[in-house]
Amino acid sequence: TSTVMPGASEQEVIPLLEEVSGKKCGEDFGFCYSPEFIALGSVIRDFTNPDLVLVGEYDKRSGDVIEAIYHKVCKGDYAVSRMGIVNAELTKLSVNTYCTTKITFANTLARMCERIPGADVDVISDALGHDSRIGRKYLTGAIGYGGPCFPRDTVAFNHAAEQVGVDAANVRANDEVNKQQVTAVHEVIDQHTDANGVVGILGLAYKPDTDVVEESQAMLLAKSLTEAGYSVVAYDPLAMDNAQRELGSQVAFASSAEELVNRADTITIMTAWEEFTKIDPKLFENKTIIDVWRVLDPNKEVTGLDYIRLGSYAKKLAVEMSESL
Repeated sequence: TSTVMPGASEQEVIPLLEEVSGKKCGEDFGFCYSPEFIALGSVIRDFTNPDLVLVGEYDKRSGDVIEAIYHKVCKGDYAVSRMGIVNAELTKLSVNTYCTTKITFANTLARMCERIPGADVDVISDALGHDSRIGRKYLTGAIGYGGPCFPRDTVAFNHAAEQVGVDAANVRANDEVNKQQVTAVHEVIDQHTDANGVVGILGLAYKPDTDVVEESQAMLLAKSLTEAGYSVVAYDPLAMDNAQRELGSQVAFASSAEELVNRADTITIMTAWEEFTKIDPKLFENKTIIDVWRVLDPNKEVTGLDYIRLGSYAKKLAVEMSESL
């Protein structure tokens, strides 16, 4: 079920199984490549309610067995795509790479909206999502993608293309643009924080409802800020232990979101945890809030609050852009 390069099953795995077992694939044992399209934080729901069941089968009998298993546990109206193994291997890479393409486009659009008067990425993305050729999923402009799957599969897709002499420039761009997103947030922090100011990072997991910090944009931001000399304090509802193991003493850790807000001058919301939407707005008084995911209610008035809603027009960014032209 794991991501593999196209051809790995038939060129490496199956021959090894036959060599070690002394048996013949398709006669003495069956083989299928059937990756699961699940997201951390919603694994059971995604597994039992799939959009797609993908089965790469060495032989029809093996495919029949795998499909029957899925029918016993899956619910709802889902597609079953059965195909040769190499096609399934390439399909797995393609699904996640296409998702990162949408994320990269949305993030580019968000950075543009921050510099164009009146622009708002959510308004535009909602309209785009109504087009059946596009759809709304993975079109929320904020920060880059992270976690164990999207970065890995995007790089793997590009490598697979290179191996067969195809220039996947658009896929390489996904990875390159993704690496720029932390820099963009860092620059906004620079514009609104004194050199001796304390920067708070709300959210360290790469997404809500998980404790995974692998390739987390928040973790990359924490490292970037400490390298630049900032004092950084961080909090996450689930990922504190994992983050502490990786960041060590470079970053201070708060025991709650409220404590972090009290300790920081600039607060950056990097993970869209629901918990952060329930922070008492009065705690934000005289603070700078950089709301990457736009989870706060901008209509709640807070005295002295400098609220930067990334993905929508920010006058200072627009002025700096016009001066550079």
